[in-house]
Amino acid sequence: MEWYVYILECKDDSLYTGVTNNVDKRMEVHKKGVGSKYVKAKGFGRLLHVIAVNDKSSALKLEYKIKQLERN
Repeated sequence: MEWYVYILECKDDSLYTGVTNNVDKRMEVHKKGVGSKYVKAKGFGRLLHVIAVNDKSSALKLEYKIKQLERN
């Protein structure tokens, strides 16, 4: 099963990074405001980028690396 790391932009221009095995379904959940507390609070803006990886472990490791990047 293929997994994905995604980056979305919230309505306040902040970025959110997450993982999923179904991007379309996950974006619908975020749009409804139930996908995560952060996106619910900030508001879903748009999907910016999706990276496909081979498995969940790789997705979680990449998500962690992205979240460790300098904010600026």
